[in-house]
This record gives sequence, structure tokens and C-alpha cells, in this order.
Amino acid sequence: MSANQGASTPKLGNRIMMSLLGAPVVGGVLGKGLTVLTFTGRKTGRSYRTPVGYKRTGADTILLQSKFGTDGKTWWRNFTGTGAPVSVLVDGITRAGHAVAIKDGDVVNVSVTLTNEGASR
Repeated sequence: MSANQGASTPKLGNRIMMSLLGAPVVGGVLGKGLTVLTFTGRKTGRSYRTPVGYKRTGADTILLQSKFGTDGKTWWRNFTGTGAPVSVLVDGITRAGHAVAIKDGDVVNVSVTLTNEGASR
């Protein structure tokens, strides 16, 4: 089973956004600054997919942000401590990586170091 099969996507809006991000033409436009993050829940062991904003901070590093104080998102908690493996859709390519969350006031930065393993279009 691939990392995307059987992944939980709880909200209709997220499902629509992820479908658009995966579309060849629309995804190229929307994909500038948005990614689909796939990860395994730390407590549940279930696979999750969610669209999140990102920016490149290096050739193989991206930064994901969540303002948890205003939107109630808690997905980033899966990456506290030593972090966890993830896959992200960047420039139309799904890449594996390792994410680590760093809380700074009301903002959480999740740094993802990308690898070439598991790269697919």
C-alpha cells in the first residue's frame, strides 16, 4: 500500500484542495506555496493527509507553518521531540522527508528535510 492509500482526510475542504493540488494544470498553480503532507499519527498509528502552506528554505528543506492559537490545528504535534517521517508533494513530486516541530509563541514551525527516497510524480 502506498503512503497515500487509506490515509485519513477528515474535512471536505481538505479533500477538495488535495484533489486540486494533485491535478496536473491546477496543481501547478495552487502548488506554489501549498503542499499535501502525509504522516502517521503518533498516538493512533493511522495515516493522515492534510494540505498545508510551505516555503522553501533550502534545496532540500521546506518550512511548514501553523498558527495553532487561531485555527486549532494540532497536526504539528506529531513532529515534536525528535520528529517523524513524512511525505510531501513539492513541485508535482511526492518526496519523503523527516519533520521536526519547533514552537515559537503562537506559531509552530515544522522543518522538513527532504530526501530523494520515494520520489514519484
